Amino acid sequence: MIRVVQTGRVPAVDDASGDLPVTGSLVVPAGVLSWRFSRSSGPGGQGVNTADSRVELSVRPLDLPGLSEHQQQRLAGRLGSRLVDGVLTIAASEHRQQLRNRQAARERMAAVLRAALAPPPPSRRRTKPTKGSQERRIQAKKQRGQLKKQRGSWD
Repeated sequence: MIRVVQTGRVPAVDDASGDLPVTGSLVVPAGVLSWRFSRSSGPGGQGVNTADSRVELSVRPLDLPGLSEHQQQRLAGRLGSRLVDGVLTIAASEHRQQLRNRQAARERMAAVLRAALAPPPPSRRRTKPTKGSQERRIQAKKQRGQLKKQRGSWD
């Protein structure tokens, strides 16, 4: 279930467990988040083969309760290529500690959901080029043509 927060700002995503704040009014509950841990690749010394520091955070964004039909359609359209069987998965393995990777995965998940729920930017209004810019463009083309013409002749 999604809990509505009354503050106007986005809460911090500091802890590695608990509810995941996405926007000021949208919070993903901890119960729908799925964690998976594995060994991370790369440097790490003696502990690299024993510590499960790589983190995968998964959620079914289209099944989140509390989203309007419009928000679900927007999520499906924008996240469609990233969903595998309706599940969005974020992996984090850039840190050597599992806790820091969990925090990074939570921050990335919140950012992806926030970007997918954001309204589309306003459409671009077509404008005509100004008369001065057209004249400058033509003048630059003529100057370039003159330069090329001078290259071709030998005295």
